[in-house]
Parts: sequence; structure tokens; C-alpha cells
Amino acid sequence: MKQNGKTLNFLKHFEAVGIPGMDCKVLRRGECIFRYRSGFSDEAGTRPVDGSERYNIYSCSKLITCTAALMLVEKDIIRLDDAVYEYLPEFRQMKKSVDGKIEEVRNTMTIRHLFTMTAGLTYNVASENLKRGIAETHGAMPTREAMKYLACDPLVFEPGASWRYSLCHDVLAAVVEVASGKRFGEFVKENIFDAVGMKRSTFLLPEEELPEIAAQYRYNAESGKYVFCGPQIQSYKLGYAYESGGAGCISTVDDYIAFLEALRTGRLLKFETIARMSAPQICLAAESARLDFQPDKNYSYGLGVRCPRPGGSARDYGWGGAAGAFLAIWPEEEMTLFYVQHVLSSPVQSIRAQLRDCVLADMK
Repeated sequence: MKQNGKTLNFLKHFEAVGIPGMDCKVLRRGECIFRYRSGFSDEAGTRPVDGSERYNIYSCSKLITCTAALMLVEKDIIRLDDAVYEYLPEFRQMKKSVDGKIEEVRNTMTIRHLFTMTAGLTYNVASENLKRGIAETHGAMPTREAMKYLACDPLVFEPGASWRYSLCHDVLAAVVEVASGKRFGEFVKENIFDAVGMKRSTFLLPEEELPEIAAQYRYNAESGKYVFCGPQIQSYKLGYAYESGGAGCISTVDDYIAFLEALRTGRLLKFETIARMSAPQICLAAESARLDFQPDKNYSYGLGVRCPRPGGSARDYGWGGAAGAFLAIWPEEEMTLFYVQHVLSSPVQSIRAQLRDCVLADMK
């Protein structure tokens, strides 16, 4: 891979717009073919990024959660078309909001709907019911307990009728917890983190380890400034005991790309399961679901990941996170990419996916 090619120039552009710190790593056939680190890991600007930093990876957590759930699918402990209420009874009699009116839900919410973001949930983490849950659990909001409050919020469409980015994978984490009989984070640690050697990854970080997290910022577009906002996960951590399957993982670049490699090589899931995960699934839902998911004409949505759309030019699958993290796996190229920064509302959020094109161009 060209070390002074498009990928490096693209990351240099990120530096030019002021991204405080970044780390990008690309592996091919298990060998590192590109690594670039820049900036500082602390607010004072005294500690250069060296790869040891931990980051809130936000929605890059989703791939871990979906992998954990698919492990249970492979063991026939859960099935994609099982009703969610078989594991979380509070989801049996759901309501939906239609033009401001509350109506009964007719379709049964299934595990497949959770994977594919077609359950009718939203990403309203500040709903009155969730606020009530935080108060009644005295700030703890354990993952399983939180679902009892989330289920009180009305859906915005019938399960399977459309696609909406939402708390689906948080609910999926609670299903994993119930089906496995273990706390979600414990199941992930035993079956993914320990299996891969991800010693510095977790869904619940002890307070004393917070200083290991790289400085986190929120970009203010009006002032053009990066405002420090502390090490904690912003918005998506509902309580101190809450393990968000959709946004709660804390990891490092080396840990996370080891996870991607374990997926790519079939160490965590069977190849047929990975093929199913990374193939379009919303085409199995209503036509409106296909239309509502339009991140790129070359991509569709699989079991928790963007994936190549038939007839398109894309060959990778993956996702990204709210603070800028981005992942890609190219099975045919035997290659994985992980980029991380720690900036919410980042000025490069909308263009970071171009890293894929840069990497492929530098391979030629």
C-alpha cells in the first residue's frame, strides 16, 4: 500500500481542519500495511497519540453486539424470527404513535427486526419513560431493567414496515443477556473480548480507568472550536450500570481491529453466518424499509451493518460511530480498516467514508 498516497493525504486534511487526535490502521491478510497516528490524546496537548488510548467507539459497538447475538443464533438459542417478547415480555403489547394518536401495534416485533433496525423504535434517549427509569433505579439503569421503561415508549411504525436508526441494538443486548443467562458485558467478555485478546475493551469501565480514555470533544460549527466534553460516553449511557449494545463499548485501535480480523477470518462466527450478516436483509422487509435506508447508492443494510447493494460497486461491510470511529471489512481483499478520533459532531463526519476509496486506490 502506498505510504504517501491518497489515504495519508486524506488524513492530512483531517489534521488541517483541526481534528485533535486520530489513529488509523489497515491490515491485509493479518499484516499491518498502513498505520497513521496524529495529534494528542490529552486536552493539554502534552501526550502525543501513541496507540495506547482508549476511545468511546459509540455505534461501532453495534457490530460487537450483533456478533454476540449471532453466536446465540448459531447455537439455536435464539432465532431471527422469534418474538422479542419471548425474551423481554414487556414488548408483547406495544403501542404506536400515528399522527399524534396512540394505536395498538398489529405486527409482532422479532429479533430480525432488531438486527435490521426495522422494529419501529427511535433513538430518543431522553424520553419521559427513560427519565423515569433513571430516577426509579437511582441512576443505575441496568441493561435488562432499562427495557421495561423503553417498552413504554410508543413505536413510530409497525415492526417490519420501515427502517429507522434506533435503539434496536440496545434491545438486542438485553435479549443476549436474557438468552445467555449472563450480564451482557460478561457474555461479550467471555465469548469475544477474551477469545480475541481484547484486554482493554469493555462495556463498563471502572471509574479509576477513565484517565486512559483519550480526550473527547464536541465540535461547534458556529465557532469552529473543539470543546472538551470529558471522557464519559455522551447521551447514550442511560445509567452507571447500563451497557449500551448500540453505543457503549470502550476500546483501542489494536483491540478493535483484532476483533475485525477475528470476524474476517471466521474465528468468531461461521463464514455462512458472516455472509448472512453482510448481505442485504431489509429487502426482506417492506418496500419502504429499502427506500428509507439510503446512505449510499452502493450500500444496503444487513444484520447490523452496511453491506454491498446488488449491482453496486461496494465490496466492504461495516459501520461508524458518533465520535468519528469508522470500520470496514473487505472479505475479497482480506483486508480490514479501523479509524478512530474522539470528536462528536465532527466536521469530517460526512466524508470519513471516503477513507475506503483512498485505501483501495493506494492498493493499486
